[in-house]
Amino acid sequence: MSTSQLALNEQGASRPPLTIVAADGARAEPPQRHVYSRRIAVDIVGFMDVIGVLIGGVVPAAIYAMYGEMPVRWPMVTQTALLTSLFAYLCLRHFGLYDLSRVADLPISPLRITSALLIAFLAMLGLTIPFGAAEPHFWVWYGTWAVTSLTFVLGARLIARKVLAHLAHRGLFDARVAVYGQGRVAERLAAHLNDPSLAVRLVGVFDDRREDSRHPSARVAEAGKARGGLDDLIAFGRAGEIDQIIIALPASADRRTADVARRLEQLPVSLHVCTHLKSDLIDDAATHSVSHIGPIGLLDIKTKPLADWGGFVKAVEDFVIGSIALVFVAPLMVLIAIAVKLDSPGPVFFKQRRHGLNRRVIEVRKFRTMRVMEDGAEIRQACAGDDRVTRLGKFLRSTSLDELPQLVNVLRGEMSLVGPRPHALIHDDQYGEMLERYANRHCVKPGITGWAQVQGFRGPTETPDKMSKRVEADLYYIDNWSLWFDLKILTMTLFVGLKHKNAL
Repeated sequence: MSTSQLALNEQGASRPPLTIVAADGARAEPPQRHVYSRRIAVDIVGFMDVIGVLIGGVVPAAIYAMYGEMPVRWPMVTQTALLTSLFAYLCLRHFGLYDLSRVADLPISPLRITSALLIAFLAMLGLTIPFGAAEPHFWVWYGTWAVTSLTFVLGARLIARKVLAHLAHRGLFDARVAVYGQGRVAERLAAHLNDPSLAVRLVGVFDDRREDSRHPSARVAEAGKARGGLDDLIAFGRAGEIDQIIIALPASADRRTADVARRLEQLPVSLHVCTHLKSDLIDDAATHSVSHIGPIGLLDIKTKPLADWGGFVKAVEDFVIGSIALVFVAPLMVLIAIAVKLDSPGPVFFKQRRHGLNRRVIEVRKFRTMRVMEDGAEIRQACAGDDRVTRLGKFLRSTSLDELPQLVNVLRGEMSLVGPRPHALIHDDQYGEMLERYANRHCVKPGITGWAQVQGFRGPTETPDKMSKRVEADLYYIDNWSLWFDLKILTMTLFVGLKHKNAL
């Protein structure tokens, strides 16, 4: 992503998204919607299949050795059981027994399961028979293993089928899809999405144009799926009600499609356009892949960040490393708290509202480094020689030790160890008006450190050019996230990120 793509937004700020208001008139955050990943659910079933085959081989061998007084060559048994279980998984996958679209109706076909396991066992038999053919106990163990494994796999799948069907009935696996556009293409698309076999839920159809030629079709209107315009679609996305968005505009609306796609990239959802559009209508089309939902062909503009196992791995990383870090730095934090209290009058901690994942408002904690506690419509950034910074505050800011209390935000699930740095609410609004893709940073949780920080893009951002470089680095991180990338950033933070010439 180039800096030119972070150009100033000449149209200024868009209409504010829909806000949920409580009965007493107070602003309220939209409720969190709990959704389970189909990929993780099916992978757990696959893991159960592997364990079933593995246990099916090890347990009979242990019983045979214990009560049959047969000498067991455990290295050969465990290696054979492990290889067979992994090969059985590949065979089961080849037979279509891990279909993501059937998570609500997990396939249990005794014939296909038996065939897949039989192929796996026969393949491994060809490898192991030279080592055990002379031992009669080998054939008894192998036969017992096959029967036991088949019993374990079928039994586990029966249990998994009931559990997954129950969760699916509660809507916890629903892929909620919204369509932008209300022409004939969108109408046909909405009709396809209503197919129950696709296991998706159509949230609504959105469009800003209301001319007679583009009014909601009769089918869409009768179904109550006409939801409003682009700002309403963004509001639905902010409320966590959408997993995927499909842009379904006529082939002639190429420029409009590109504009809509850029506005929707700020949401933490998967974004697609129908493949009736030419790929050169979208910037950097060569980097986009093609997918489908049932018979619907889609051009993938963006995939949901940290989907499936990514979100789980990130959460485990934050909890494990964050907990260990907090234990180690707790004594240091106590000393800093005492020093802050003795250095200048005022509270130990500075709290400020900032935007988290999907622009949810969170309260970020830092050690107080200034004599002021700004958190309103006017917040002046710290600059070199700022007389508002305390004596101790200069040291804490230059070494980034003032950020340590944010480990609590990480353990509360509001922030991550690594991610785009959060800014004050008023600054978020200002940067969002200036930089077209600034809001895309809110697709993931903000972090204590980030790729931009270890690259030196930190400190005051008094010009749009300085902020654009920081945003470019943040978006690169989101697009290229991996566990190893996070560990690399954390390591760089320890050596080059804690103290930097730009830190104030």
